[in-house]
Amino acid sequence: MRALLQRVARAPGGRRGKWLVLAAWLIVAVALGPLAGKLGDVEDTSANAFLPRGAESARVNTELEKFRTDPVMPAVVVYTGDGADAKAAADRPSFERFAAAGEEVSQPIPSEDGKALMTVVPLDSEDDITDKVDELRELAGANAPPGVDIEVGGPAGSLTDSVAVFDSLDSTLLLATGLVVAVLLLLTYRSPVLWLLPLLSVGFAAVLTQVCTYLLAKYAGLPVDPQSAGVLMVLVFGVGTDYALLLIARYREELHRHEDRHTALRIALHRSGPAILASAATIAVGLACLAFADINSSRSLGLVGAVGVVCAFLAMVTVLPALLVIAGRWVFWPLVPRYGTPARKPRTVWSRIGGAVALRPRWSWLMSVAVTGALALSAAGVSMGLTQAEMFQDKPESVVAQERISAHYPSGSSDPAKIVTSTGSAAEVRTAASAVAGVARVEDGGDRTPDGELTALSVVLRDTPDSQAAKDTIDGLRAAVHPMDALVGGTTAESLDTRRAADRDLTTVIPIVLLVVFAVLIWLLRALVAPLLLLATVVLSYFAALGASNLLFEHVLGFAGVDWSIPLMGFVFLVALGIDYNIFLMHRVKEEATRLGHARGVLEGLTSTGGVITSAGIVLAATFAVFAGLPLVTMAQMGVLVGIGVLLDTFLVRTVLVPALALDLGRWFWWPGRLWHRPPPDEPQVTRSTARDPARNPA
Repeated sequence: MRALLQRVARAPGGRRGKWLVLAAWLIVAVALGPLAGKLGDVEDTSANAFLPRGAESARVNTELEKFRTDPVMPAVVVYTGDGADAKAAADRPSFERFAAAGEEVSQPIPSEDGKALMTVVPLDSEDDITDKVDELRELAGANAPPGVDIEVGGPAGSLTDSVAVFDSLDSTLLLATGLVVAVLLLLTYRSPVLWLLPLLSVGFAAVLTQVCTYLLAKYAGLPVDPQSAGVLMVLVFGVGTDYALLLIARYREELHRHEDRHTALRIALHRSGPAILASAATIAVGLACLAFADINSSRSLGLVGAVGVVCAFLAMVTVLPALLVIAGRWVFWPLVPRYGTPARKPRTVWSRIGGAVALRPRWSWLMSVAVTGALALSAAGVSMGLTQAEMFQDKPESVVAQERISAHYPSGSSDPAKIVTSTGSAAEVRTAASAVAGVARVEDGGDRTPDGELTALSVVLRDTPDSQAAKDTIDGLRAAVHPMDALVGGTTAESLDTRRAADRDLTTVIPIVLLVVFAVLIWLLRALVAPLLLLATVVLSYFAALGASNLLFEHVLGFAGVDWSIPLMGFVFLVALGIDYNIFLMHRVKEEATRLGHARGVLEGLTSTGGVITSAGIVLAATFAVFAGLPLVTMAQMGVLVGIGVLLDTFLVRTVLVPALALDLGRWFWWPGRLWHRPPPDEPQVTRSTARDPARNPA
C-alpha cells in the first residue's frame, strides 16, 4: 500500500506527470461527459423501486402488470361546495379524451353526506401521466364557480406531485450545493483564485460519478432511483471538498518547509494519502453495507453513494494535486506560503483548546459525554412514521384531494387495496375479504389476466390509506385470504411492508457497518483500544444528533414525526462521515506521537488539524443542510440530522472528547500496537506550561 501511494503521489506531483494527469482527466470529461447527462434514463421510478425486496406488496405490483396491455392509473377529481353538481356534470365530457382506450370516465359519485362529488378518470399509465394530470387540473380549474373547490388527486395525482419534487431536485441541489461550497471555500482560503481549484476538481469528480453510475446501472444492474441520484451530487461535493481541504492544508504546510513545490506536493500527498484513503474506504464500504438492506431505495442510496465517494477520492488525489502544482505558490495569494517561514503561528486557538483539555482531560471527556448523553435522551421520544399528507413541507394538491375524500367518503375510496388471486378462488376470497373488520366494500367485478388464470379485486378500506387503522385492516385481509394463496397489495400494504422492513434493516445493517468501520480503524491505527473508543464516540454522537434533530423537528420545524428510513440512513451516513474527522485527527496524532511521544503527539495533532477539520466539517454540514429547504420532509430530515451530527463531531467529539480520552488513557490508548509497546523513553510530562503552549516543549 505504501508503494502504491508513493507511485500515485509521483504522478500528479511530477514535472511532466502533472500535465499527463490533467490531460487524462480532460479526455475523460470530453469523451464520456455526454453519458453523464443520461443518468436520468436509468433511474427506476416504479413503485417497487422504493419497496422492500420480496415484499408482498411488491409481488402484487409485479402480478398486476400481467392484467392489462394498457394498464390504468386513476386520477380522482373531487368537487366540494355549492354548485359542484353542475360543474362536475359539465366537466365529465371534457375528461373523456383523457381516458385510456376501452375505459370510461365515471359518472360523478356523490358522497353520503351530499357535500362532495368524485369523478374517476382512468388514465393510460403508458402515457405521460404527469402531463395528463397537469392538463386535467388546468381544465377542472377553468371557469370554476365561486365557492366550488376542485382538486385532482388519486394515485395519478400523487405520482405527479412526487415527480414534481424530484424533477427539480437534481438542479436545485446541484446549484445550491455548488453555491454553498464556493462561498465557504472563499471564506476559508481568503483567496480570489484558490477556491476554484477544489471546485473544478469536484466538477471532474461529479462527471466521473455520473458516468460510472450510468454505466453500472445500465450494464451491471446498479439500482438508481431519483432520491439516490439527488443525494449523490451532494455527497460528492461534500466529501470531495473535505479531501481537498485536507490535502491543500498539508500542501501549504509543506511549502513552508520545501522550496520546490513538486517536492512539497509529493510529500503532502504521501503523508495525507493514507488518511484520505482510509476515509474514502470507510465511507464507501460503510455505504455499500446498505446492500444488505431489504428496502430497495436504501440499497440504491448506499451503492450509488459508494460509487460517488470512490470517484471523489480518485479526483482529489490526482487532478487536484496536478492543478495545484501547475498553478504554483501564487494561487494562495494574498497569503502565499513562503519557504523557510513558520507554517503557523506559535499560539493558535487550537493550541489553546488543546492546552485546556490537557490540564483536565478526565473532566473534559466526562463533560463531553454528559452533553452528548443529554441530547441523546431526546431521541427516546422520537415519534416514528409519516403519513402521505405529512411527507411534504408544502401540502400538494393530491394531499388536499385525499383530505376531501376522507372527510366525505370512506377514506380508502380513492386508493383501494388490491387482492390478486386465482380466478377459481375469487368468489371465496371476495367473501373472506368482505368479512374483515375495516373493509368498507369489495368492488363488484374484478379484472382478469388475458389467460383468465388470475383475478384482481379492489377493496375499499374505511380508514385513510396511510393510517394505522388501515394498516391493521391490511393485516386482517392477509390473514383472511392467505389460506387461499391470495396476495394483498396497494398503497397501504406498501407502507406497512416498508415500515417492517425498516425495522429489520436496522438490526441487520447497523452491526455490519460497525464491524466494517472498526476493521478500517484497526488497519489505520494498528491498535484495538483507540478504534473501540473512536467508534463509541461516533455512535454516541449519532444518538445525540438524533435527539437534537428530534427537538428541531418537533418544536421548530413542526414535523409530525420522523420517517421510518431516517434512523438507518442517518446512522450509516453519520458513522461513515463522522468517523472521517477522527481518522484525519488520529492519523496525524499517530504520526506526531511517533516523533514526539504520546501526550505531545495528541496536542500537536489537534493543533495541526484543528483549522482544516473545522473547515471541512462546516462545509460538509452546510452541503447537507441544503436538503432542509427541499419540499420533501424525508430529505429535509436527512439533511438536518447529518448536518447536526457532523457539527457535533467537528466541534465536540474531535475537538474535546477524543483528545481528552487519548490524554487520560496515555499510551494505553494505542494498546496493543507499537506505540504502546515502545513509547519514546524521553517523552516529557505535560505540565501546565506545556499544556498552554505545546510549542514550548521542544521535540
